[in-house]
Amino acid sequence: MPGLVLGPLLRYAGSTEATVWVETDAPCEVAVLGRTARTFHVEGHHYALVELRDLPPGSVTPYEVHLDGARAWPPPGDGRPPSAIHTRDHERRSRLLFGSCRVGAPQRRPYTLATGEHPEAVEVDALWAFSRRLQAGREPWPDCLLLLGDQVYADEVSPETAAFIRSRRDVSEPPGEEIADFEEYTRLYRESWSDPDIRWLLSTVPSTMIFDDHDVHDDWNISEAWVREMRAKDWWEDRIVGAFMAYWLYQHLGNLAPPELAEEPLFAELRGLEDGGPRLRAFGRQADRESAASRWAFHRDFGRSRLVVVDSRAARVLPEGRRDMIDQGEWTWISDRARGEYDHLVIASTLPVFMIKGVHHLEAWSEAVCGGAWGPPGRRMGEWARRLLDLDHWPAFQRSFAGMVGLLDELTLAEGHPASITLIGGDVHTAYIAEVGIGDGRGSRVHQVVCSPFRNPLDPHQRRLVKATTTRGAELVTRGLARAAGVGPPPAGWRFRDGPTFDNSVAVLELDERTSRVTISRSGPEDEDGPVLTHLHRRTLASA
Repeated sequence: MPGLVLGPLLRYAGSTEATVWVETDAPCEVAVLGRTARTFHVEGHHYALVELRDLPPGSVTPYEVHLDGARAWPPPGDGRPPSAIHTRDHERRSRLLFGSCRVGAPQRRPYTLATGEHPEAVEVDALWAFSRRLQAGREPWPDCLLLLGDQVYADEVSPETAAFIRSRRDVSEPPGEEIADFEEYTRLYRESWSDPDIRWLLSTVPSTMIFDDHDVHDDWNISEAWVREMRAKDWWEDRIVGAFMAYWLYQHLGNLAPPELAEEPLFAELRGLEDGGPRLRAFGRQADRESAASRWAFHRDFGRSRLVVVDSRAARVLPEGRRDMIDQGEWTWISDRARGEYDHLVIASTLPVFMIKGVHHLEAWSEAVCGGAWGPPGRRMGEWARRLLDLDHWPAFQRSFAGMVGLLDELTLAEGHPASITLIGGDVHTAYIAEVGIGDGRGSRVHQVVCSPFRNPLDPHQRRLVKATTTRGAELVTRGLARAAGVGPPPAGWRFRDGPTFDNSVAVLELDERTSRVTISRSGPEDEDGPVLTHLHRRTLASA
């Protein structure tokens, strides 16, 4: 009798269509609401994406999952509310739930991370707390969950995953107790998404996902020198190919709306193969070597609001002197999708575009000296600082930063411009809201909103370092460094209106006709009514 390994995940829900993703432990026929899909096979693992059509607009439809005719979801005796598909009815109201950076580990029982951290250092998972509150009717229903990177930590595994790794290879050899290949990635996703409350949330709230560095490796694609060094390691190719294979299966495939799925040739190929492993492996190798070979960016529409999700990791151009966060082909695609007459435009990038000013100038300095502004000694110093401090956000790609500012400037003043343009991001393990000065004040309101982490807070020492960069003195020093390396002033100004804060957090962006609001909440210990989410930052981003 086949069974569910992971899922169901409700990945897409429009007005009449939806997709449901599953992983099973054997080949079978998967049925949801009368629609069926046969699993496809990849190196001993079985997957299906069931496409649902002709759903009633504006409806709530509970569903079950059947494998070869037998019910596999919901689990017997499960007391959570039924998983359901909430379709839209072209309304102009949306609630988008978002955040990033979630260490997958047991929620309740004691555990110790492979790094040796005390379990309390990880604190309460904000996404888990939101799920529990949603089940209890204590939160309004979200239209989509946006997972903005570091869905899994390939370089920071839990004891359970470490034990699995030790059972299959010698961890005294590199990469040690880090993920080495596709098989270990499948275990990592299984652990991250198997908690019953997270599993329920993913089964009933549509989700989009994009990867970031820890989904692969800390400092992934930080520089051309880093890539050369990693490719020289004999274990790296299995790691990076396995990462792309797993990302395509577990994250990317569900990002595609049904019309896009019909145009995805790899999906059709894999469903026609006895074992799609070799084909997917070849794709993963090409995706690593040729950024233009695949496009991970995507978009979704919510009534008259548009979400554009940017790949700020795999599409990079890294040679010094012509670095870009996104290659030209993908940037053209993104800028085209961002244009249009919308109530609101949301641009999601795992990496914030507008950061703490002291960090912004430091990143701009690092790129300049790595590019030769201070000669060979400066190159070495810049590369050392770049890796030590993770200086690889948008300010470390100054040409791309200027390009994004230019696009925002154009969009804010275009005819029929959005009421708000909100850039959302994660990665930096802080939460804040920044107001961006773009245009002449008569066009779109522009903000940067960052919510990170769901569950992996900075330790006290790291928090003190981040706070130090927010001081006026730090800004003056780093701005002086950047100018000494030939970097001009930023082409736009911005100021922090709220934050930064450092708690496990989850954010909700509310879009209501021409009004936009955001709330960032921190998780805390349970009270008599269950998990607690306390508002940290609330702000109106645009008002009709």
